[in-house]
Formats: sequence, structure tokens, C-alpha cells
Amino acid sequence: MAKNEKSSKELSSLAGKVLQQKSSTQAAKKLAGSVLTQAPDKPKTPAKRGK
Repeated sequence: MAKNEKSSKELSSLAGKVLQQKSSTQAAKKLAGSVLTQAPDKPKTPAKRGK
């Protein structure tokens, strides 16, 4: 697998839903976890500083 391969936002969202379902199989949860580890990082926003 190439270093820059990432899962799409839609696929990551679906993987999150699979992990939340109690009826999901262990194999489905394992696959969903794998998808989430390849999800793009959320952009970091600068911290707001009070004056």
C-alpha cells in the first residue's frame, strides 16, 4: 500500500456507523477499524487566544 492512500470521508463515516452497531460482526468491526486508521486527518485549527 502506498504511503499516501487514504479512505474517503464517506467510507470513514460508514465505518464509524459499523463500529457503533451492536449487531456488527467481529470481522466487520475489524475491517471498519482498518478503514478508520486510513482516514484523512482533520485539519488543525489554530487555538484562539484571549487578550
